[in-house]
Amino acid sequence: MGQGSKRFPTHHGYGEVRVSRYLVLYLGQIGWLVLGAWLFATAFWPSACTPKDLWEVIECSVALPENGGWHEAGLMTWIWSTPILVLLEISRRWSKKDG
Repeated sequence: MGQGSKRFPTHHGYGEVRVSRYLVLYLGQIGWLVLGAWLFATAFWPSACTPKDLWEVIECSVALPENGGWHEAGLMTWIWSTPILVLLEISRRWSKKDG
């Protein structure tokens, strides 16, 4: 196998992005949002905390696992991981522009 083989490229991840990759990316993002909405609808908030806006949702999410259900633990994980994933995507986009 030669270095210039089209079937086995040497630089993985730098190829042209085709429609199927965009489709998978956007379906994954839609799935992530649907998962968050479903967890939000099925989780039980602690009685001491009933959030009314986004900031209160973030503050109250720390108390979600106190009920012991997996919906609540999943929602807390979803709430705290989503901003991290968004920041990672933003940093990935910025690092592409620099290089």
